[in-house]
Amino acid sequence: MNKQIFSFLGIILIILTACEPKDNNTPDLVIINGSIATMDENIPKVEAIAIKADTIQNLGTNKSIKEMIGENTKVIDLKGKFAMPGFIESHAHFLSLGKSKMELDLSKAANWDEIIALIAEAAGKAQLGEWIVGRGWHQEKWDPVPEENVEGYPLHTVLSSATPYNPVILKHASGHALFANQYAMKLAKIDTSTENPSGGIILRDSLKNAVGVFEEEAMALIDNEYNKYLELRSPEEINSKNKKIVQLAVEECLKNGITSFTDAGASFDEIDFFKEIVDSGNLPIRLNVMIYENNKILKEKIKNYKIINYGNNHLSVRAIKSFVDGALGSRGAWLFEDYYDLQNYQGLNVTPLNILKETANIAIENGFQMCTHAIGDRGNNEMLNLYEIVFLQNKDKKDLRWRIEHAQLINRTDIPRFAKLGVIAAMQGIHATSDAPFVSKRIGRERAKRTAYVWRKLIDSGAIICNGTDAPVENINTIENYFASVTRQLSDSSAFFPEEKMTRMEALKSYTTNGAFASFQDEKLGSLEIGKLADIVILTNDLTTIPDENILKTKVETTIVGGKVLFTKNKN
Repeated sequence: MNKQIFSFLGIILIILTACEPKDNNTPDLVIINGSIATMDENIPKVEAIAIKADTIQNLGTNKSIKEMIGENTKVIDLKGKFAMPGFIESHAHFLSLGKSKMELDLSKAANWDEIIALIAEAAGKAQLGEWIVGRGWHQEKWDPVPEENVEGYPLHTVLSSATPYNPVILKHASGHALFANQYAMKLAKIDTSTENPSGGIILRDSLKNAVGVFEEEAMALIDNEYNKYLELRSPEEINSKNKKIVQLAVEECLKNGITSFTDAGASFDEIDFFKEIVDSGNLPIRLNVMIYENNKILKEKIKNYKIINYGNNHLSVRAIKSFVDGALGSRGAWLFEDYYDLQNYQGLNVTPLNILKETANIAIENGFQMCTHAIGDRGNNEMLNLYEIVFLQNKDKKDLRWRIEHAQLINRTDIPRFAKLGVIAAMQGIHATSDAPFVSKRIGRERAKRTAYVWRKLIDSGAIICNGTDAPVENINTIENYFASVTRQLSDSSAFFPEEKMTRMEALKSYTTNGAFASFQDEKLGSLEIGKLADIVILTNDLTTIPDENILKTKVETTIVGGKVLFTKNKN
């Protein structure tokens, strides 16, 4: 009888054991047979990676990782291709990126006449009173220059004649100027007596008539009218369009291998919207957001908006965006000396320094990072001075990681101050090659050589550079940006002060580990290490070894976020 009982119990034990998972440590996904750059200095290259859930479980040789494969493990065979941590876009504009895909693209127009033709075609299809919106034009890239112009900008007359029944708003490539037609200016009540707002310019002809160009803070005069138009939409229309904007922005990121994105300026309302998108499961990439609001609103709301790794590491808000000056292309960058092509003019201080000091105090008192747009040499100098004062007044505050966004023109004496103060230079490789055709026109060749996009000097002085594209100001293409960073080569094969270029590894760091550090995500992102999040991009070429002339042939093949394959080139 006892033998029968023991025999029965043994059978039950065998059945129960068979029902248990064989190995809870079996990876969900492995990537094998690759050349994988980990960006971890201790183990710089591996052949294979094992991923469990959203985390890197192990990495090493093909043999060691293959031994971990279980019955339900998915396998990606790289067949010798290159993989690396997902690209971290360190400065761009998330919603504007999505919106740009729904607006007229003017970036490829060779001249003003081509833009007029594009706008006239759009007006022919538009309803009466419907706003026509375009972006991406740059007067310095037109050939020929409009015959009638003020400071190189055309007059609105031809555009207004082509669009008598529709307001038009055309955003400059830099995002720091716009062009409006007569209809839009009439809505905004612009006339010869309209004063320039603080930090902005309404460009005028010799008779004080507005030519159509609005720079920096003056853009709000036209933007406000456009926003009134947008407010007429129903809640359903707004919701539908916002979802589409996010979808388009996410698609652009994934097809370019971007797994994390720093949004350089969002309102509190937009942050609330981001939380809703995360909650609905429609934000598959990781978003790090800078708050852009005036100081009054910051003081009222900031204590409720420090958000760290919300929605399983998909949304963080711990930075404040501000502006000290404008853009070089529109002559808004704040310089110490006159513009080479506009005497007695040094650009714009768009936000008074006392206001910026107040913003800095709000940031440091609430544990927020401060990220200030500074392009001109004076703009950078003034912000380094301001940061230094705030740091000295708050010596108990550590690991601040404050940033200067763009940092395009820097005097020799200010270069070492970035490392000394621990200020991160958030730069965009593609800006150097995109701006190159007009930089010497704006500041002269000697000053450009000494101060413009001085990546080599910054890195050699110990500064940390994080990289991005400022999309949609520039194309969000990561390969083009990497190419610009390591060659500074222009379309005619010449190079823009190539002595300032980054090495291959420096450029990769600027796009991975430095980007993670600059957004306080370095414990989870930026390198492929055990325990970090499995954000990976697979490329057709090895960016560490491929000859310069073949870099631009590289394609993003697969983008993985948190262990999930979200983009595959042949399936999307």
